Amino acid sequence: MQAGSWCGLRVSRLRGITRLSPLLCDSAAPEEETDGRPLPPGWRSYTSPEGQRYYINCVTFPLPGEGPEQQLLKPNEWSYCDYFWADKKDPQGTTSVAGFEVLLQKQLKGKQMQKEMAEFIHERIKIEEEYAKNLSKLSLSPLALQEEGTLGEAWTQLKKSLHDEAEVHLKFSNKLHTEVEKPLLTFRGDNFKKDLKKYDHHIADLRKQLMSRYAGVEKARKALADRQKDLEVKTQQLEIKLSNKTEEDIKKARRKSTQAGDDLMRCVDLYNQTQCKWFEEMVTTSMELEKLEVERIEWIQQHLRQYTTLRHETDMFNQSMVEPVDQLLQNVDPSKDRELWVKENKTSEVRPVDMDI
Repeated sequence: MQAGSWCGLRVSRLRGITRLSPLLCDSAAPEEETDGRPLPPGWRSYTSPEGQRYYINCVTFPLPGEGPEQQLLKPNEWSYCDYFWADKKDPQGTTSVAGFEVLLQKQLKGKQMQKEMAEFIHERIKIEEEYAKNLSKLSLSPLALQEEGTLGEAWTQLKKSLHDEAEVHLKFSNKLHTEVEKPLLTFRGDNFKKDLKKYDHHIADLRKQLMSRYAGVEKARKALADRQKDLEVKTQQLEIKLSNKTEEDIKKARRKSTQAGDDLMRCVDLYNQTQCKWFEEMVTTSMELEKLEVERIEWIQQHLRQYTTLRHETDMFNQSMVEPVDQLLQNVDPSKDRELWVKENKTSEVRPVDMDI
């Protein structure tokens, strides 16, 4: 969209309330009523040529539930730019967090979750390294070293498989570090938080400008009311001859009233321009944060899938280490072992006989 095109959707497409904490333009304003219904605290109504509008913390909204139904900017996408115009109350309901702040906190939470996932993988690496160390140590054990025959061969192969398995787990831990842990740690470095602060400050500055423009409108509105009242009083006094005011005085009061009306129109125009810019920046920046979140999830998904791939590879390697042991165990033959042992250890094939007299 071209610049300003988002603004054309400002009234018809916005939903909810936007607040810039802790500055509340209307926090002290009394509650008003419309059609017999009380307005929430901080709301102030006025009537435009298009119908009733409401100021909520210096932002103009249509009355919720009235007028044409607002259409989403990105229908069916659950986009950030459509759902974070309102404040979010804390659990106690005492303070509110602006919708844009909720989006920023989501980014920071994502960064923390990414860090904790890396810590989890690091702990797994430590376990794998310790496991590999213990397997290697056990493979050198002299226990049952003197077992012989086919059973001895199977036992020797079993011990060797422990050493090979230790190597597999050590390689697995190394790959976990380079292909999973390190990418999780390095994805979006220290500058990421600085970038988020830039977004935060930019939107906050626009809201401050909007608040200033709002204050200007309120001041101009009051000035116009005062000028109109002064004109009305002078006109009445002239009509009933209670004053020495001349037609020139009336003309002067009318000029001031007209000037005050022009000033109000100018302030409203400046306010609308500022709100338009804030609206555009809210939409584009929230969509940028949405894009960052998609990138984060896809990045983590990619490397957790790498974790499962490495894990499957480790299982396959371990299985290949066990297969020779299985084969040799199948070949264990007690008769063969007895034959081998007898041939090596026999003392004599001559049997004793009876003694003759």
